Amino acid sequence: MTVRTAELVMGVFMALVSIGLMYKSADGLAIGWIPGSGPGAGAWPFWLSAGMLLSCLAIIYRWFARATPESNSDQPYIGRQEFNIIATTIVALFFLLLGSHFIGMYFSMVLFLLFYLKVLGGHGWALSGFLTLATPTWLFFFFEAILQKPLPKGYLEELFYPLYDVIYGKGGLYYTLAVLIGLPLVGCIPMAINAFRRDSTA
Repeated sequence: MTVRTAELVMGVFMALVSIGLMYKSADGLAIGWIPGSGPGAGAWPFWLSAGMLLSCLAIIYRWFARATPESNSDQPYIGRQEFNIIATTIVALFFLLLGSHFIGMYFSMVLFLLFYLKVLGGHGWALSGFLTLATPTWLFFFFEAILQKPLPKGYLEELFYPLYDVIYGKGGLYYTLAVLIGLPLVGCIPMAINAFRRDSTA
């Protein structure tokens, strides 16, 4: 399959997915603004899907107009190296989901990110270590404290009890905001170091 063909196939496929999501979002759910309550239960998925549909229609139009390099390319869409990366990623995601049943989503994510960044990506220990620990931590506080939508923790949930005390105890909101705002700012340090080292060896 060529790059040109792949662009059209993906544009049409994602357009159909968008239409399906819009239909399901509007099926018995309010997609507008409810006075005194806010957006309806189907509002966010419906309008996000509508935006995705418009993007897909733009891709299809530009494909017919041959307005992009991809729409004019007859090169193979996926080479052997790209295929190996995709296959490895799929296998890693499978073990991420499998591990979430036993050791929980957050600890599975630590192993997944460490493998993906250090082993597969070849990044340095500073960047890999920080993102491996900071990303699950940030997501934990975001899902548990802000959205109040807990992710699976498997057989290791007791390890999260001290963090529950932080989140739901006195000053929990301030600690949560400190983590959600502070971690991305601190993350600029190893990213800057990694970029500097890459530029120095170039």
